[in-house]
Amino acid sequence: MKARIIVVEDEPDLREAVAEYLGANGYDVATAENAAAARSLLDAQPFHLAILDIAMPGEDGLSLGRWLRSKTQIGIIYATAAGTALDRIVGLELGADDYIVKPYELREVLARVRSVLRRVPQPVAPQAAKAEAAGTRRFMTFGGFQADFDGRLVTAANGAVIEMAKSEFDVLEVFLTRANRLLTRAAISEAIGFVEDPESSRAVDIRIMRLRKKIEADPANPKFLRTVRGEGYIFSLPTSEAN
Repeated sequence: MKARIIVVEDEPDLREAVAEYLGANGYDVATAENAAAARSLLDAQPFHLAILDIAMPGEDGLSLGRWLRSKTQIGIIYATAAGTALDRIVGLELGADDYIVKPYELREVLARVRSVLRRVPQPVAPQAAKAEAAGTRRFMTFGGFQADFDGRLVTAANGAVIEMAKSEFDVLEVFLTRANRLLTRAAISEAIGFVEDPESSRAVDIRIMRLRKKIEADPANPKFLRTVRGEGYIFSLPTSEAN
């Protein structure tokens, strides 16, 4: 099954160039010139990844991305103008998986698309159901929470689903499968498919901050996700749960 990508960009030449290039590299690509057109497409059919221009007339890319993230675990890459670091930080805080800085090369777009798609949940419901029926679905508990690695969701002790962006679950899975081990930012970045640089380190920190707000009773004094100053992070679990 080809990965399906939607490119939302108000510059016609750039929009078509990106779509043509990704299509030539094996992806099924749809395009939209603004957020309204994108919403219509996204409501009508599923996509694996969205490339969203931030600075569009009318509804901007950040607003569209916020709406998307509230509905689905679709991968999101923001396109932002050079020098607008604030947009990149806000995008990451809203659950984006990556960003590209305009003007960009099409090869860079392809590389980032491939990186994000490696981490995007694929539509494999029949296989997941089969695995669950066979008792092979992967779960892990921590405190009063349960993480379902195949369903990619976290539930609290009362059964409530903890809303979590795909990128947040990616980081949580890294920690849970490496519990009680010191992980540097570089190791975390590598595990989730980032290239280690100052921006990706910031992205890791943002995701950890968001995770703490969702799984820690007191995010300022975390029980699970502890900082080791100058070194990295440790996800602390009792030995019985870590096994």
